[in-house]
Amino acid sequence: MTKFSVGDRVGVGCFVDSYGECEYCLAGEEQYCKKGVVQTYNSLDYDGNPTYGGYSQNIVVTEGFVVRIPDNLSMDVAAPLLCAGITTYSPLKHWNAGPGKKVAVVGMGGLGHLAVQIAHAMGAEVTVLSQSLSKQEEAYRFCADHYYATRDEDTFTKLSGTFDLILNTVSANLDVNAYLSLLRVDGTLVNVGAPSKPDSYHVFSLIMGRRSLAGSLVGEIWETQEMLDFCAEHGIAPMIELIGANAKEVQHAWSRVKQADVRYRFVIDTALLNQN
Repeated sequence: MTKFSVGDRVGVGCFVDSYGECEYCLAGEEQYCKKGVVQTYNSLDYDGNPTYGGYSQNIVVTEGFVVRIPDNLSMDVAAPLLCAGITTYSPLKHWNAGPGKKVAVVGMGGLGHLAVQIAHAMGAEVTVLSQSLSKQEEAYRFCADHYYATRDEDTFTKLSGTFDLILNTVSANLDVNAYLSLLRVDGTLVNVGAPSKPDSYHVFSLIMGRRSLAGSLVGEIWETQEMLDFCAEHGIAPMIELIGANAKEVQHAWSRVKQADVRYRFVIDTALLNQN
């Protein structure tokens, strides 16, 4: 190991290894490794052994998959950035969110509330599209410029042909045609939420506006470091609830997740891992 020393503040993201020899690995895009990356948890290493990272006090990982945590980011706040932060930062950067661009974020959850902050810090005009108005005030606190409820049928009429980029962060199936209609010519709808059932859309929703429908995974390791530095510089942080590692607290947190009662990420304090 040459990049880090004992006592450095470091983190590990969603994957801990890649094949290293395919065209994407060689281009620094390890997350798209042709052989498939080794995920941090619930995955198999190339030697066939399972990975147990994530909810643990120790982890062994190749230093090339470790990033440095800036001093002004606390560890509990940095943790969700290594997943939700890079999941939203990467597509916003790739599709050039910035000054002069109108960006819509679909969903104000664990991904969406970070996407709003990041897109705003990049200089874009940011609109939140959520089912109801229940999170409107929070969205404005996260620096959204506009907020619309998608249950209101007038929303899709008012916003037709408005956005350069729409980032869909929800894991439910949407009316894809309706959201594509909100894009300007050459606009892109990018999915980072992953519904369990297939979506459907009419190809003319793309053809008539030269629009694109896309998806995005997490970012590269170097881009993850860039994202952390960007968030530290701009004061971007997830809203978290810190919980203990005992079974009771974890089960209670999971029941709240299923009820959609989270603002907006639970973080488990592994210092309490051995407590009952």
